[in-house]
Amino acid sequence: MDAHIEGVRVAESPSGVVAVVTLGVEDGTDVLPIFVGFEEAASIARGLDAADIGRPLTHDLLLDVIEELGGRVDRVAVSSIDDGTYIADLHLDTPRESAVVDARPSDSLALAARTGADIEVDSSVFDTGREPIEEYAGLEDIREMIGA
Repeated sequence: MDAHIEGVRVAESPSGVVAVVTLGVEDGTDVLPIFVGFEEAASIARGLDAADIGRPLTHDLLLDVIEELGGRVDRVAVSSIDDGTYIADLHLDTPRESAVVDARPSDSLALAARTGADIEVDSSVFDTGREPIEEYAGLEDIREMIGA
């Protein structure tokens, strides 16, 4: 299924701040929430906003290396779920051939946010984790916390 980053939000919990990236699909009524670390969520938001903070952060550095070696991010696929953990594949085009790299969804989405690469979600993964968008719409956008 074609997907997009619908939001990057945070919520206060008894154990601290919890960050969640919500992936939307064409129908727009449900999202796939993927809980990520705060720093990873901030990096995704910075990528969406094309925010340049001077020196490259890890995701910027990785993208620079990929591009310097003649590659490009083709797409990101959230391909499966294993014991509650989402699994993603980073699809790269390189001068030698196409490559698929196992990656955390947060890292893959941070790269997709920076490049505009397509995001795909396996339909069975979406169906397993889908929740109404209203469950997350009231959470604070992470940009308000990081000043982006």
